[in-house]
Amino acid sequence: MENPQKYYDLLAYIRQFPKVAVAFSGGVDSTFLLAASKEAIGAENVTGITIDAPSLPRYELEEAQNIAQNLGVKHIIIISNEIEDNIRFNPIDRCYHCKKVEFGTIIAEARKLGISVVFDGSNADDKQDYRPGQKAIKELSVVSPLLQLNITKAEIREYSRHLNLPTWNKPAYACLYSRFPYNTEIKREDLIKVEKAEKFLIDKGFKTIRVRCHNDLARIEIHPSQIQQIISPPLAEEIHQALVSFGFKYVTVDILGYRMGSYNQVYGIKA
Repeated sequence: MENPQKYYDLLAYIRQFPKVAVAFSGGVDSTFLLAASKEAIGAENVTGITIDAPSLPRYELEEAQNIAQNLGVKHIIIISNEIEDNIRFNPIDRCYHCKKVEFGTIIAEARKLGISVVFDGSNADDKQDYRPGQKAIKELSVVSPLLQLNITKAEIREYSRHLNLPTWNKPAYACLYSRFPYNTEIKREDLIKVEKAEKFLIDKGFKTIRVRCHNDLARIEIHPSQIQQIISPPLAEEIHQALVSFGFKYVTVDILGYRMGSYNQVYGIKA
């Protein structure tokens, strides 16, 4: 493990808390934080809590369940079927409202278990993008150990690889709400077709992928090195046919490729 000191500092930081709940999505950051918490204070003192919301794909939920089971930590799934009214029309600060609801729910569940501290997996790189959810996290006094100790995504991946975590090389992921332009209604049927489209493309071997939903049009963002592959026949025809069957009428590929927070760039929003 290169530069292990930050990892040892993280374990020492976690040990100041007798019990913790980790907001757990099954992604790179929260999986690493869950595993580190288990190492620091023992599996019996760690609980992963996942919000099963419309923004969470089924395959991500299944992966989170498998990871928690393999780590041997308690895992609670809270079902949230509704798209909140202050989220439905996708305001620019949507993430703030969403995190306020989700972390409020996680905190309430943790308190039922006698746990006073909730961790989230925000890391040092999150300071580089527009993250209104961070405001909600601060307001609710959620603890972000990776951010506080200035641990970067690259370091998290390296530590995760050393710990043999399956997420060490998992592509960055954001909730399905981020696939929609700001100030447009997020509909459940659109979430379903986006989820199906991304799962289809992932199964085809495209790991860094976003299917941005513009009503009947799917705008695929993919790593620039794979653009030629995805637009070449016969794969292009197969992808088009599949996405149309999911509910889209038009299928396009963004010529600039995948960009983190591309809607933020369009709207001129900065960190």
